[in-house]
Amino acid sequence: MKAFQHAEIHYNLLSAIDPKLLKLTKIDDSIYEEFRQLFKNFNIDKIDVDFMKSAEQKELWRPFCENYKEKVEDYNMGTLLRIDATGDYNEENTTLVPRIQFFAIEIARNREGQNAILKEKLKKSSTEK
Repeated sequence: MKAFQHAEIHYNLLSAIDPKLLKLTKIDDSIYEEFRQLFKNFNIDKIDVDFMKSAEQKELWRPFCENYKEKVEDYNMGTLLRIDATGDYNEENTTLVPRIQFFAIEIARNREGQNAILKEKLKKSSTEK
């Protein structure tokens, strides 16, 4: 239930605010820099869930996540992540990840323009109604 509420709030923020200006935590810069340092080629557009949850990737993600244990509240709480950055939160387009992993990917999507594509899509659909 809490994961769904979090997803709903996040989606509302994406539709209301320019994603490049959106701050998800007080330490977005640190999270983004470390994420891109460790996961240079990680595709944030459309997450390959099997790859991300593979044993090899878990070994990389585990120390990343643990690094934020004292820095991000509820860092390991289950959080819904959109698989396709241009899609809605729905059963087919979400996977459950630790909160810090959600933050890392969504901060990257904000900074690298992926969430701007979704915002534009939402804006178009609301003007067509």
